[in-house]
Amino acid sequence: MKKQGIASRDKFLKEIGIKISQRRNLLGISQEELADKADLDRTYISGIERGKRNVSVFTLKKIIDSLDLKLIDFFNGSIK
Repeated sequence: MKKQGIASRDKFLKEIGIKISQRRNLLGISQEELADKADLDRTYISGIERGKRNVSVFTLKKIIDSLDLKLIDFFNGSIK
């Protein structure tokens, strides 16, 4: 993968992580609580929020569902 592609991927993963973190904080739940709701490991949630994990679509859906959001709202920026 070219450097530009890697930079673009990394930016996208960080944006996803920020949205997840913002919504989680808005709901007042910990990473551990989110991980339990989504049936994932807390360290995995941490990696996603930091943009260090390339999360699968199915896993992202589990997280978004656990945050009481719809996919369209998550990607349109309506996390409140």
